[in-house]
Amino acid sequence: MSGFSKIRIPVYLLCPITCVFLIRLINTMESENQSSTAEFLLLGLSEDPELQPLLFGLFLTMYLVTVLGNLLIILAVSSDSHLHIPMYFFLSHLSFTDICFSTTTVLKMLVNIQRQSKSISYTGCLTQVGFVWFFAGLENFLLAAMAYDRYVAICYPLRYMVIMTLHLCSLLILLSLIISTADALLHSLLLLRLSFCIDLEIPHFFCDLAEIIKLACSDSLINNILVYLMSSILGGVPLFAIIFSYIQIVSSILQMPSSGGKYKAFSTCGSHLSVVCLFYGTAFGVYINSAVNHSSKKAAIASVMYTVVPPMLNPFIYSLRNRDIKRALRKFI
Repeated sequence: MSGFSKIRIPVYLLCPITCVFLIRLINTMESENQSSTAEFLLLGLSEDPELQPLLFGLFLTMYLVTVLGNLLIILAVSSDSHLHIPMYFFLSHLSFTDICFSTTTVLKMLVNIQRQSKSISYTGCLTQVGFVWFFAGLENFLLAAMAYDRYVAICYPLRYMVIMTLHLCSLLILLSLIISTADALLHSLLLLRLSFCIDLEIPHFFCDLAEIIKLACSDSLINNILVYLMSSILGGVPLFAIIFSYIQIVSSILQMPSSGGKYKAFSTCGSHLSVVCLFYGTAFGVYINSAVNHSSKKAAIASVMYTVVPPMLNPFIYSLRNRDIKRALRKFI
């Protein structure tokens, strides 16, 4: 695909630009009636002082593995011209999103443990909420775009190069960024209308939107409705697109005459299917756990499964199950 052979993944520049825009807008929109809310307290996963060094070492290791693994995927894809195709174009953006998502949730906890502090400023907390929703939404859309790419590759192989152009792939990334930014800003800016009581302790290791809404003294009905509405739309629509794509993929694979062709076709989407199952499986597991167990501490521990574990395991899934990535990594290293 000639268009992809010329790229150096310039769409990455949109993510930092979007992040800066998000921070500036939240800062400028902070209302004067919230000036008394100086900071929140992040209680983390445990308040036991003896466990803090263990937690710091564990999460620092997981964070470094996440950054290193995803960075290697990005460098391997960008350095190997054979990987300048839509499948790896989306994969490199997914890896970049995983690095940012893990940085948003884990880094502040590591800093607080090192400083033996639990505080996070009001503006910092709202900014973190915006980033969490932004990168979570972006990951949803990227997984859906990757599913569509596999759908076109298997169901319309002869038209693949015509359909999956650089223009279309860049447009999908751009739309994902716009929708995710709008969703993140909507949640963050609506938090500005809330007033908070004296108790500002968040039983979590990052500023979870649901926990912040619980601390509000003012009416938070609109915020709760928006959380359920946007979660259903921005989580349900990409998931529906992924399921529809794989129904069509399985149907096409079953119609192939040779077993070798079936295996080869299915192996091209095996890594993506594993990542989808990991991401949505852990997310649904946390949702069910929080619905059954009303303990905030258990919910915080369970949330590690979808905020920290998937970004760390994604590079291993793709590097272990994909020959092209293995070859590119060996060549790069």
